[in-house]
Amino acid sequence: MIGLGGTIAMTAADGGGVVPALSADELVAAVPGLAATGVEVEVVDFRRAPGASLTFADLAALVAEVRQRCAAGFDGVVVTQGTDTIEETSYHLDLRHTAPQPVVVTGAMRNPTLAGADGPANLLAAVQTAAHPDARDLGCLVVFADEIHAAHRVRKTHTISGATFVSPNGGPLGQVVEGTPRILNRPTGRTVLPHSDDERRDVRVGLVTATLGDDGAHLADLAVDGLVVAAFGVGHVPDTWVAPLARLAARIPVVLASRTGAGPVLAGTYAFPGSERDLLSRGLIGAGFLDPLKARILLHGLLAAGADADTVASAFGRR
Repeated sequence: MIGLGGTIAMTAADGGGVVPALSADELVAAVPGLAATGVEVEVVDFRRAPGASLTFADLAALVAEVRQRCAAGFDGVVVTQGTDTIEETSYHLDLRHTAPQPVVVTGAMRNPTLAGADGPANLLAAVQTAAHPDARDLGCLVVFADEIHAAHRVRKTHTISGATFVSPNGGPLGQVVEGTPRILNRPTGRTVLPHSDDERRDVRVGLVTATLGDDGAHLADLAVDGLVVAAFGVGHVPDTWVAPLARLAARIPVVLASRTGAGPVLAGTYAFPGSERDLLSRGLIGAGFLDPLKARILLHGLLAAGADADTVASAFGRR
């Protein structure tokens, strides 16, 4: 179990509020029923940071730690962290995880100072899932509120609810029932990036959201290596965005995703200026079913690995 901090590890601060302070050992010690599972848990106190402060450098170190543990023969890996970025960090891990052992990410919505703190239950379910053979070859999973989600699908959808994590496109993969993970459906495929020890650390990928009446003036000043557009509906933007997006797509990868939270970007239904058909004809790349946050993680990973334009387009074509 690798602890990164987050709400699950927070305690009261002297000046009020809570901050990440509990060690990974303390988290494990607070889980009722963990010893009765018979699962031997080795603990790594990796970071003590809020989820919002994690960086790509932290994730690179985490990927290396996970690879080392899997190579050493561990049956599975659990990562605890802040929920703010679980939908992004879990997908980052999923894109780089090639071993058969499951990697399970979890956290908490209610910190340990509150009645009904959900961290211990989530951690127990995550350990039970990571240790179970049925979870092998599924890549990185998110286990929360006894539901098992694929990293490439899962989204945080509520600011305070314990049932915040859902998978709008396809639903959860399964549930933890009486301590046993039950896999009810399996993903048809995963995108895995080639392993490289020379990934670029300076890649910058922007994310812009289309909003009513936006004239797109800010698009001309973007200094990024790649861009994700969170568009209206099935992939539409204001007509004022068309020319600047076309100029950007001529020099960097620009990925077209939907801000709606579920469903795919289309390819050929609408034909007005700023429609998905129009934008794709100008060199933008459709994100498929990936939401904007996932699309940004995939594009960042591809560019960090040195992928060319054709490779980027091919990777998104599978989504």
